[in-house]
Amino acid sequence: MAISEEEIDHILDLFSGVNDLSTRKMFGGIGVYSSGTIFAVMMRDGRLMLKGRGDMIARLDALGMKRWTYQRPGKSETAMPYWILPESALEDSEEASALAREALTHL
Repeated sequence: MAISEEEIDHILDLFSGVNDLSTRKMFGGIGVYSSGTIFAVMMRDGRLMLKGRGDMIARLDALGMKRWTYQRPGKSETAMPYWILPESALEDSEEASALAREALTHL
């Protein structure tokens, strides 16, 4: 199932405190960008994830955010550089935007 326009609007509202927002559809989900830098993705199943790099990785782990991993048959588990946003941030644009701005300083 592809991401709906309503879901895209919600994401844009959620990250309204981030400058120069845009989205691009990709693989049934969307990438969320600030000034052309991807900082979040929403998967087609509705999971909204924030990108982590550098010192932000430890911060996201300390917040208890779960890292996105996947495993292909016969292969070892692969960890991607994205963490699922906590429930509290999914309902609070100030929290979501603050996390996104912090993540962007490391991208």
